[in-house]
Amino acid sequence: MATNANSTALAAQARRSYVEGLLNGLPGVVQAVDHGARILLSQVADPATNMRRRDVVEDFQKLHGLWLQGSLAALRGALHGGGILSAVRPGDLPSPSGRAGAGLSLVDNDTIESEILSSRLALAMMDRASWEFTDMRSRMTMLEGRDELDANDVLRPHVLARTVTNAWRTAGLTHDAWRTLQTVLHDEFAHFAEEAYHEINRWLVQQRVLPEVDLRPFIRRSRNAAWSPTSASTGSGFVSSGGPPAAADRPRAEVHDETRLMTRAAGLARGADHAEAVLGRLNRLIGRQLPEFASTQQARQPSQALRAAISDAQQGISKRLEAVSQPGRLPAGVHVSTPMLLEELNQRKQALKQAASTPVERATIEIVALLFQSILTEERIPATVRVWFARLQMPVLRVAVSEPDFFATTDHPARRLIDRMGACVMGFDATMRHAGDIVEKEIKRVVQVVEAYPDTGRRVFQTVLTEFEKFLEHYFKNENEASRKGVSLAQQVEQRETLAIQYTIELRKMLNEVPVQDGVRDFLFHVWADVLAMTAVKHDLQSEETKAMKRAAADLIWSASAKVSREERAEVIRRLPPLLKTLRDGMHDAGVPAAKQDEHIQRLNNSLAAAFTAKAAAIPHDRLEDLMARLETLEELLPDAEDVEIDESLVLDLSGHESSELEVVGEGGSMPTPAMLSWARELQVGSWFMLDYRNRNEAVQLAWQGLRKQLTLFVSPQGRGILFQQNRLAAFLQAGLLVPAQDESLTVRATRNALAKLDVDPGRLLN
Repeated sequence: MATNANSTALAAQARRSYVEGLLNGLPGVVQAVDHGARILLSQVADPATNMRRRDVVEDFQKLHGLWLQGSLAALRGALHGGGILSAVRPGDLPSPSGRAGAGLSLVDNDTIESEILSSRLALAMMDRASWEFTDMRSRMTMLEGRDELDANDVLRPHVLARTVTNAWRTAGLTHDAWRTLQTVLHDEFAHFAEEAYHEINRWLVQQRVLPEVDLRPFIRRSRNAAWSPTSASTGSGFVSSGGPPAAADRPRAEVHDETRLMTRAAGLARGADHAEAVLGRLNRLIGRQLPEFASTQQARQPSQALRAAISDAQQGISKRLEAVSQPGRLPAGVHVSTPMLLEELNQRKQALKQAASTPVERATIEIVALLFQSILTEERIPATVRVWFARLQMPVLRVAVSEPDFFATTDHPARRLIDRMGACVMGFDATMRHAGDIVEKEIKRVVQVVEAYPDTGRRVFQTVLTEFEKFLEHYFKNENEASRKGVSLAQQVEQRETLAIQYTIELRKMLNEVPVQDGVRDFLFHVWADVLAMTAVKHDLQSEETKAMKRAAADLIWSASAKVSREERAEVIRRLPPLLKTLRDGMHDAGVPAAKQDEHIQRLNNSLAAAFTAKAAAIPHDRLEDLMARLETLEELLPDAEDVEIDESLVLDLSGHESSELEVVGEGGSMPTPAMLSWARELQVGSWFMLDYRNRNEAVQLAWQGLRKQLTLFVSPQGRGILFQQNRLAAFLQAGLLVPAQDESLTVRATRNALAKLDVDPGRLLN
């Protein structure tokens, strides 16, 4: 541990190493941004976007040297301290644009825009490096004997962000250029900051500065060698900055409003990291009291006395709660109170601790009790459901004693079961009584199954978790009045869109080498594939109606081929009226407006006229026969639905599925990052969210997800469905327009509450 004599010197050396690391690493970052910009330019885009990217890349290649020089010059001022930055303490940078201490004045748009871009960059860095920064900040504030880093400390990420954005503008690069390259810039600087913090933490741990704050495993990127394993220890390494901009640094309401939703979304997207961090804190706290508790890889067999005590407690709790919950025992509308539950469980806790044979067993009993104390005081869980959560305490204690990884990972099936059930019921209110009763009945069944198999450990929790997931799928599809209609409509939308894409793919293959008029080809791909899909959804793939639509496609292809004989022309004239009627009927059933129908028919007439004048190419008879046969058996040739990706470039027009019962979200949000797309795929059925859409801000529940989660349906308590395609869903998450009702899961919140109590009185673990 650092002594008082050398702590100040250690802090100064860490800060100096950090700045030197920035100086050594920034050239590599600039080079990586240049490489990323070239890759961006090579990607397919519309002509206007391509032109803009080309201009930006050309400007960047001319001016990136000035940008690098400006950034390095500002950082050297912080490194040398007593030079041009002598007015501030070593390690600090001045306020943006030198406005510190200036009087109130209007701020130009350019300055506000720079602050917005700087704040976004700082958020991106913190999004990736927040936990490394938190550990580094703890160590640095301990060394310097203060509560927090200074607002403009060079270790903070917004200081680096402000430095590089100011240097960007000074070099002559525009805000528009920054926005064009923003994804590349955010990615490179986020990795840069993470590497920096990790290396300075490694060095501080080597100096025995708060070694109990775990140094997390880290995989180094090879593209920036600024952070060598020995660089920090030799005084030329790297420490990074982090932490959201302090309030004093962000006085402008414009900046706050611009970044508020992004901050919210980024924090929620880091839910898994947050959960692991909370569990890590719990294990470190317990480890300080009980070093032997840290062995989470090996199963521990509880003592015989404790096993017997847990069984007795489980039976006693079940009997007590069943007795008071029976009809007639409590007045109508009155449920088992939370104080009653807590009193019962607290009495059992004391008996269990007396039966425990080791300090680890007593600590485990205390922690599980604290977890359930938090869960049972969660007001959003209906009172009738809390009884069943209370009955889970003993089964959970049984696995926690024997399976130490219960405290080490959020993936333990017992935790996941509690979180899934809690997420489903915490959105219910008095107007949803019927729905709540059905879910409560299933939770009751789940708990009783867990109680019935006390010696199976995690296996019973995993089994009932799988069963609960299947129940939710069935419940929203068949039993929940609010979602049943919406799920049915969403499934029809998915089936139609998937079939339309499949039909288009197969039709393209079939007509790849067949001389078909372009007008007919476009009609089949862009219109008739959707008609075939709609008919198949309404009437089944093998129905007579679907077969009639396929025959119409075959007739259209034949009619549009060259007709050189009088007999063929006469046959076309004979077939044409019923064919056009079938085409109109199919388009009408698929929801094509009458005006659009007329346009399509006019183009087809032009193609047929070309056939009459023999301007169209002839289709050989054997090829035509083969084509007809393949159309008859088209469904057998369709690609697997699992391989079809429904994205916004392929979906014909989801807005055409709008109805009074189903809203299709076709616009809104902001361009999602890969992390947001990943988060969108991780959302779980039954979870509650707040949705800001069409001038409404309301609670909605995730009711259905399609194949590969490409389509997602939310339902309001009033039964209105809101359907998202995956990219649009990620865009709403990115913009903070769709926000989980829970910032953290039920067990993570319970763990955090338990930590707060253990921080105040860690001795209760051993009592």
